Amino acid sequence: MQFTIRLLRETDGRWIADIAELPGVTVYGATPDEATLKVKALALRVVAEEIEHGEMPAGPDTLHFSLAA
Repeated sequence: MQFTIRLLRETDGRWIADIAELPGVTVYGATPDEATLKVKALALRVVAEEIEHGEMPAGPDTLHFSLAA
C-alpha cells in the first residue's frame, strides 16, 4: 500500500501534511519534518483500526510513504 504525503505551508508559518488516500488524515506541525512524522503516525493508527475492524482489503503487507512532488 502506497501513501503520498502532501505538505503545504500555511500563511501563519505552520506546515500542514495530509494523505489523500486516507481521508481525514491531516495534521499540523511547526516544521515540515514534524508534520511528516505526525501524519505518518496518524496514518499508521488509521490503518491499524481498519485492519482490526476488517475494513482493510487483503493484499501485500507492506506500507510505503512518499512525498508529493
